[in-house]
Amino acid sequence: MFIPQSYTLAIILCIITMICWGSWGNTQKLTGKSWRFELFYWDYVLGIVLFSLLLGFTLGSTGDSGRGFVQDIRQAETHNILNAMIGGVIFNASNILLVAAMAIAGMAVAFPVGIGIALALGVIINYVYSPQGNASLLFGGVSLIVVAIIIDAVAYKKHSLSLKKISGKGITLSISAGILMALFYRFVASSMVTSFDSPEPGKLTPYTAIFFFSIGVLLSNFLFNYLIMKRPFEGNPLSFKDYAKGSFEAHLNGVMGGVIWNIGMSMSIIASGKAGFAISYGLGQGATLIAALWGVFIWKEFKGASKSVNTLIFMMFIAYLAGLSLLVYAGT
Repeated sequence: MFIPQSYTLAIILCIITMICWGSWGNTQKLTGKSWRFELFYWDYVLGIVLFSLLLGFTLGSTGDSGRGFVQDIRQAETHNILNAMIGGVIFNASNILLVAAMAIAGMAVAFPVGIGIALALGVIINYVYSPQGNASLLFGGVSLIVVAIIIDAVAYKKHSLSLKKISGKGITLSISAGILMALFYRFVASSMVTSFDSPEPGKLTPYTAIFFFSIGVLLSNFLFNYLIMKRPFEGNPLSFKDYAKGSFEAHLNGVMGGVIWNIGMSMSIIASGKAGFAISYGLGQGATLIAALWGVFIWKEFKGASKSVNTLIFMMFIAYLAGLSLLVYAGT
C-alpha cells in the first residue's frame, strides 16, 4: 500500500485534506434551493462509499509496504472494525447537522463555527490519546483558531442584525455538529495500526479503516437521514419519491461532494503515520478557512456587509492562518 515517507509529504496531504474538506460544500450549494439537503445527502454518502472502495483497490493494494487491502480486511479483528464503523456513525450524525446549518446559515458561518469547534476539541482529544508534536505550538495554534471562531460568530451576528435576518437555529446546529465531529476521528484512529510499515495483527491499515468508516456512515444514514426527512429542521417532510425526482445533475453533485470529502478524509488518515493524529486532524480541519473563503468571495454570503463586519472577517482569516501555521510547525 502507499505510505508517505516524509513529514513534508504528510503535510502536503493534510493541505489536500484542508482544501477538500473546505470545498465539498460547494456541491450542495450548486444543487440550488430546489434540491433539499436531505435529498442531496443520500448521494453524498454514496460518493463516500464508492471512493473508499476505489482507494482500497488502488493505492491500498499497490506497493510493498504494509498489508494489501483485501488481506487486511480478512485479518481484521471485530472490535477494530466496530471502532472504525462507530467513527462513521458519529461523523454522519455531526455532518448531517453541519449540512443543515450550512443550508440555513451559509458556508461562511456553519464551517467556521462548527468545524472550528471540532478542530479545537478534536486536536485536544487526539493529542491526549496520541501525543505527537510540540504541545506549546499545537495548543497555541488551537487557541488562535478559537479566537477566529469567536470573531466569525460576532461578524455573523452584526451582519444578520443589520439585515434583520439572524438564524439562531443555524448557530445552534453548527455548535452541535462541531461537538460531535470532534469525537469521530479518535474512534477511527483507535482501530488503526501504530506502524503503517509493519502493521500489527488484528488492527486496520489506513485504507481498511476508511472503508469500514464509510460503511458506518452508510448504515447510519438509513436512520439519521430518514428521520430528518420525516421531521425536517425546515420545510415540509420528504419521501423517497422526492429523491427519485432529482435530476442527473443533482445526483451527480451529491456523489461528487462525497468523493471530494473522502479524498480529504483519506489523505488525513494516510498522513497521520508521519504527522500524528492531532496535527493531521487539526491541519485538515483548517478547511474552515477554505469554506469561509468560498462563502465570502464566491457565494457572497456577507454581501453588503458594513466596514466593521468586513474588518472582523479579515481578522478571522488572519487568526486562522496564524493558528494553522503553528499547527504545521508543531510537528517539525
